[in-house]
Amino acid sequence: MARRRLEGLERVLGVNALFSTAYGNVGSSIYYALGLVAALALGLTPIVFLITGIFFLCTAATYAEATAMYPEAGGSSSFARRAFNEFWSFFAAWGQMLNYVVTVAISAFFVPHYLGSAFGWEALRHSPGDIIAGAVIIALLSLINVVGVKESAGLNIALAVVDFLTQVLLVVVGAALVLGADPGQLIDNVELGVAPTWKDFILAIPIGMIAYTGIETISNMAEEAKDEIKTIPAAIKRVAIAVFAIYFTLPAVALVALPVTQDPVTGEYSTLLGLSEEEGGFAGDPIAGVVANLNLGAFQTPAEVYVGILAATILFLATNAGLIGVSRLVYSMGIHRQLPDRLRQLHPKYRTPWIGILLFGFLAILITLPGQAAFLGNLYAFGAMLSFTIAHSAIIRLRIKRPDLPRPYRAPGNWNFRGHDLPLFAFLGWFGTFSALVVTIALHPDVAITGVVWLSLGVVVYLLYRRSQGLDLISTHKVAIPQPVVDHEAEYDSVLVPLSDGYDESVIATAAKLAARKRRGIHVLALVTVPSALKIDAAMPEATAGAETLIEQARLQAGARVSGHVERVRPGQAGRRIIEEATDMRAAAIVMPLPRRINGASVFGKTLETVLAERPCRVIIESSPSEHRHQELIL
Repeated sequence: MARRRLEGLERVLGVNALFSTAYGNVGSSIYYALGLVAALALGLTPIVFLITGIFFLCTAATYAEATAMYPEAGGSSSFARRAFNEFWSFFAAWGQMLNYVVTVAISAFFVPHYLGSAFGWEALRHSPGDIIAGAVIIALLSLINVVGVKESAGLNIALAVVDFLTQVLLVVVGAALVLGADPGQLIDNVELGVAPTWKDFILAIPIGMIAYTGIETISNMAEEAKDEIKTIPAAIKRVAIAVFAIYFTLPAVALVALPVTQDPVTGEYSTLLGLSEEEGGFAGDPIAGVVANLNLGAFQTPAEVYVGILAATILFLATNAGLIGVSRLVYSMGIHRQLPDRLRQLHPKYRTPWIGILLFGFLAILITLPGQAAFLGNLYAFGAMLSFTIAHSAIIRLRIKRPDLPRPYRAPGNWNFRGHDLPLFAFLGWFGTFSALVVTIALHPDVAITGVVWLSLGVVVYLLYRRSQGLDLISTHKVAIPQPVVDHEAEYDSVLVPLSDGYDESVIATAAKLAARKRRGIHVLALVTVPSALKIDAAMPEATAGAETLIEQARLQAGARVSGHVERVRPGQAGRRIIEEATDMRAAAIVMPLPRRINGASVFGKTLETVLAERPCRVIIESSPSEHRHQELIL
């Protein structure tokens, strides 16, 4: 569906803005993931982050290629819609919804821990203080998001930069003060098969992957990225490199500052990074624990306060980002008729999907109440690995199913097998994320039950709702949102103009009025019909030259905004090719001439019938100049 160009949705975000915003979301995970992983992996915590980092690099490559192809919000849900069908798009979106709910819960749960560490408020570092504070934060931010108070993009970017620089500083200072004093401590922390046990080491890998979730942030900002086919892959590369570098080195510093020790009574091995506050550890605020054990002299207290406040702020913003993700996703799912319209209903005053925000905010509070950080971490891993696995599957499927699709960015690491250019990075990423999903389900029955119940509930709701609407489960249907029939009030980022029966000056004039004033705003699809008796690539010099002339005439009339190409089609296939081209180029509108009249009656013909029946965006039918009118059909 064509969207109005609204302030705030313009393509204004460059590489640095995309990188900073994404790192703010991805980088927040280290503030709780480090403690969750260290509790199991002990001295092998850096190795866990190294292994999961490799799979993260593969996942980043998948998202870079797919988002450059389809620079639209939705992430794995959007990829699944293109590669499979609407059911799998819903399944991916419902898994993303679980991610957002758990993001809200786990981020809010750790905020009071860091505040308590910064200001010495011990009540916030223990139950029930942390649970109550976390629930209050979720409730407060849910209400704020209903009102619709906008985020400050500049503040988010500034905090993300400060966060990244702080983590770099911790690595540098830690390496100088700690590793320099006792470089052999990392090796002494490990006793293979005992500290940690192999089972705990394997269990730690899925949890370690939650430190790298949030990469979908860039996909969800794709519609606001300028020169998206270049900036999106570049931003994802920067995030992948920066996160991998920090998450491999910072745990090593942490394990030297807070080494693995053996209890002389029980014989059990542990590190203060993974022990709860009740046991004298820093599981609730592991980065604060690292700073507390760096021996910074006169800077010790200021550094602890600074890191505590920064961490709490970053996690607070991550909580809010999760709720914003909930609001966008529930609205998108409603628009695609995946969830009942009631959930996406906008508040009459604030124009936000208030029912969906409050419902899923309430669910986030419910899973916070038990106060089980490990359960939240494993549930987070369940949802994230499900989304990542679907994303990898989609990019593999698209390589096989639609090898002809334009791919502005093709990720490195490919193998040509039986005529198919297969993405090895996606296969490796799929193996890692799917294996982590299986491990999480097999070794955590509570998480498996919760996850299966969540997915089953979603499928039942989807099934009942689609049947109540008379829709099948696999076709894409978007809600018709009435918009005014206008020439000047709306601008469209991209307009497709299919031409086959000669040049139509009025059609190009209408496209020029509606298209945004930017390069390549209008694309002319010049169709050449090849008779069935000829090969599709048969020489047709006159017809091809005529089609190319149509493109040149359009350029002369509308200027540099016009691009175009010649497309050969069989009789009766023009409508299908127009739909495919509009989908591939993400056209916001299609402008077509009104078919000629035969015996006084308007004949739509098979081409226009196909376009109207399967239109992926607004269709504008331009009448002949003598009728002095045009008709706009909307779905």
